[in-house]
Amino acid sequence: MLIAALRDMQWRKRRFVIAILSTAIIFAMTLVLTGLANGFRVEAQRTVDSLGVDTFVVKQGASGPFVGATPFTPTVLGQIADDPGVEVAAPLVYAGGTITEGDSTRNADLFGAPQDGPGMPVTSEGRAPSTPDEVAVSSTLEHQVGDDIEIASTKLRVVGIVENSTALANLPNIFFTTAGAQELVYGGQPLVASIGIKGELSEVPAGYQAIDRDGAVADLLRPLKVAVDAISIVAVLLWIVAALIVGSVIYLSALERLRDFAVFKAIGVPTRDVAAGLAMQSVIVALLAAAVGVGMSKLLAPLFPMQVIVPGEAFVALPVLAVVIGLVASATGLHRAVSVDPALAFGGP
Repeated sequence: MLIAALRDMQWRKRRFVIAILSTAIIFAMTLVLTGLANGFRVEAQRTVDSLGVDTFVVKQGASGPFVGATPFTPTVLGQIADDPGVEVAAPLVYAGGTITEGDSTRNADLFGAPQDGPGMPVTSEGRAPSTPDEVAVSSTLEHQVGDDIEIASTKLRVVGIVENSTALANLPNIFFTTAGAQELVYGGQPLVASIGIKGELSEVPAGYQAIDRDGAVADLLRPLKVAVDAISIVAVLLWIVAALIVGSVIYLSALERLRDFAVFKAIGVPTRDVAAGLAMQSVIVALLAAAVGVGMSKLLAPLFPMQVIVPGEAFVALPVLAVVIGLVASATGLHRAVSVDPALAFGGP
């Protein structure tokens, strides 16, 4: 039966090739969507890790140190810095902003921190800003050290480049001194979004709360939650479409082989052997589609304007899911095959 199934695939190779390519495109798009959703988290994690902050202290009730921050006057900075478990504490600023490039503008994430951190990432070129009129920018902006950049109608000098620093779906990160960010974001008022700590805070001052790196990443991802959920729904729908494609091909193959199945039943071939042949066809189609889909995803990823970072476990899970899809899809053809009347082998209806 397995040999008969392989011969059938050879005989109808054009149909099976079309099914493999169609399903491969679906698998490739599923991997790309998975990579997009994962890319949001990876870039947020990279940004938070680059700040070198172990704990963020924010106002009680604030949902995070970034998009969920509540600005406050850092009157407890000295108290936190004197905590025996704290190595260093720094006032940090965060806000969304815009960059003017000729006649166009683009959004950016603005961070403010002391020159020596915590809160200031390591630059790949140049140095960290030391005065309010200096900034370090993401390499994705393609600016060079010494360039001028206009942010929120203010011209600033680029003194450092931070390699591939982005957040919130590939928005470039720009780093100021704390005073420079306060001037731009709060009109010069001595406000901060959080107090960044290196070390371990033993006691959080009254009216404040501590947020670790995971909480900070979740806060930075909060505006993208709806987008990530939508991507996940589309990915599930694509898996369903893939199953329908494989299932339809196997079902059509089963319809065209009804007389063959009738002959097999008439000569006593067990139903499980017939089922194994159909299941094998489905699994082969699904696995070949998965292999081609991986290659297609590598080609499609660079076409997207956002980071597509497919996690390694997705490549491991794909063939497993492909086999499951193949087995589920074969059920449609199997039902038709096992219900065929053996009399059909002798010219019956």
